Amino acid sequence: MKVVVTGAGGFVGRELVSRLLEAGHEVVGIDSHAGGIPGGARIVAGDFGEASVRAEALGRGCDALVHLATVPGGAAEADPAASRRINIDAMYDLLQEAAALSPGLRVVYASSIAVFGDPLPGHVDDATPLSPRMIYGAHKAMMEHAVAMFSNRGMIDGVTVRLPGILARPKGPSGMKSAFMSNLFHALKAGEGFTCPVSAEGTIWAQSVARCAGNFVHALSLDSALLPPTRAVTLPAQCVTMGVLAAEVARQCGVSTDLVTYAPDAELEAAFAAQPPLATPAAERAGFAHDRDPATLVASALATLQ
Repeated sequence: MKVVVTGAGGFVGRELVSRLLEAGHEVVGIDSHAGGIPGGARIVAGDFGEASVRAEALGRGCDALVHLATVPGGAAEADPAASRRINIDAMYDLLQEAAALSPGLRVVYASSIAVFGDPLPGHVDDATPLSPRMIYGAHKAMMEHAVAMFSNRGMIDGVTVRLPGILARPKGPSGMKSAFMSNLFHALKAGEGFTCPVSAEGTIWAQSVARCAGNFVHALSLDSALLPPTRAVTLPAQCVTMGVLAAEVARQCGVSTDLVTYAPDAELEAAFAAQPPLATPAAERAGFAHDRDPATLVASALATLQ
């Protein structure tokens, strides 16, 4: 299978591309930071918002498309025009272009739990309506509808997966306000102190990057008849408090939990560490999975830490 992956040089993209190559697939990776794309993929370096870059990636044909490229949460809020250009306009054009070249191809779209709102409602399940407040979540929600519409018209065979917090992102700026979840791993692995900006009781939804990549691989071949009419599912996740997560990271890194102190920021906690109970039966029926338990989540995240 020839698979085009946008955002292939990013955190999730690198893991996904590696898995696809190991499975014997032909991969075309688009990214402005092309140096991060694993060797073995055909690399298309450039701005995904440019039609010529998309044409170069799609021009030799493809069997499937995984769309990861995005302007993330904090960056989208700071620059709504950039978010619209990449998260809406470029993606809409990409769907049209891919459908014209390979009608009915499988398209897997990385959406986000941000579509449910900020703060989240008291419980999230398959019936929870989309009610975003932030620019990022609103743009993701808009394009979920686009994927469904293009699928209903038979132009693509779309699958939208809503991502929870993915662990652990590489060290350094990411444009994501939720980066503190990953920074915890980097600090404790290095034996350094970490001040957590949310409380120990703060609850997050999390999935390891390896599990996330496995879910994307699964999405490439699943029977779309298993999906709801929206073509969108929220990925299963571990619902874990920051205190439990920190204790498990410390245990596996062989350091003391005393390295972690808590200085909660009320706004940050409300947005990213007040996750309610989560039920994902539609995703589970379709074959998607989480990391089983906090220990498995942490072990997997540490194994891929960069």
